[in-house]
Amino acid sequence: MSPAAEKRLLQIVMLLVLLVPLSGALIGIVRGPEGFDRTATGITLDSHFRYLSGLLLAMVALFASCVAGIERNGARLRLISVLPITGGLARLLALVVAGVPSWQHQAALGIELGVVPLILLWQARLARRF
Repeated sequence: MSPAAEKRLLQIVMLLVLLVPLSGALIGIVRGPEGFDRTATGITLDSHFRYLSGLLLAMVALFASCVAGIERNGARLRLISVLPITGGLARLLALVVAGVPSWQHQAALGIELGVVPLILLWQARLARRF
């Protein structure tokens, strides 16, 4: 198989595999937990909660990797910031659709849609000064 054909095959496989988490993400954002199996057990909920917590941990680690040399890490910081901003928009939708969540989730929403964009602006300002 030529490198170009192998590249195309890998691209196709990746796009097909991405359809699974994409559909899960869209269902979760639009319908919340009601969009999934209503017979899900505590074990299934525990698994999903821990998975999402693992993603959150990885996101924090990626943000932490930007701290050293923050003036040079603008592109990485902007790329990583897509995660909490997108999550914050989904959380904002949940607030509108399902109601006001706990104060901890309201604080997270403030960080996701307020603090993160402000940090991006501040980093860009700092980068220009360096």
